[in-house]
Amino acid sequence: MARLVPRLTDPGPGRLPRSVLVLGGTSEIALATVRRLIARRTRTVWLAGRSAPALEEEAARLRALGAEVRTVAFDALDCGAHESVLGKVFAEGPVDLVLLAFGVLGDQAYDEREPLNAVHVAQTNYSGAVSASLVAARALQNQGHGSLAVLSAAAAERARRTDFIYGSSKAGLDTFTQGLGDALYGTGVHVMLVRPAFVTSRATAGRAVPPLASTPGEVATAVELGLRRHSETVWVPGTLRVVTTALRHLPRGLYRRLPL
Repeated sequence: MARLVPRLTDPGPGRLPRSVLVLGGTSEIALATVRRLIARRTRTVWLAGRSAPALEEEAARLRALGAEVRTVAFDALDCGAHESVLGKVFAEGPVDLVLLAFGVLGDQAYDEREPLNAVHVAQTNYSGAVSASLVAARALQNQGHGSLAVLSAAAAERARRTDFIYGSSKAGLDTFTQGLGDALYGTGVHVMLVRPAFVTSRATAGRAVPPLASTPGEVATAVELGLRRHSETVWVPGTLRVVTTALRHLPRGLYRRLPL
């Protein structure tokens, strides 16, 4: 009897990573995702970030779940060091998934009056992410396989008065990631863009929770499903795709009057 070969759309556990590198290792969304992946298949985790004590605390929690976890110093704004930092990780062995999860929300009202603050948001969310993504993509391509999952945001779809500095930085990252995915198509490297709506977390504490908000755990569930399906774009929640499509096509004068 002929052996059945899984189809490309096979959602089985073989599509989930055994090794994960998290850029932004203290991100609540990233950590929720890693916990979920450890429960499925992941055995090796690298947490990369700026705060060594916080990284070690999170690493200890993940080790208790049965994974081998290491930490590495990583600064999104130190683009000149990205190649050496990621190179050291990949030199230790194959990395099945790079999860790019760093970013800053900023404070729109304050940042409008302090341009350097706005620049910090843009450089972290866009310039730093572009640099890290390109370095990670090259490393994945050199090893011949792997996924790059990039956390964008629904705010990237259309500028809003309340967060256009943050939204514009994510819009740039969003467009870049789509282009990178096209550039790597057929190379064995899978690029997945994740677009959550408002996520309730430490970073958003104290802010009003809008409709269609999600939790880090819900984003983690969507990321897992996206990896299983080999998706190119993941919306969280799924209905957000319809809502943002409608908002994108509203006349500007009407859109401007919406309480977004």
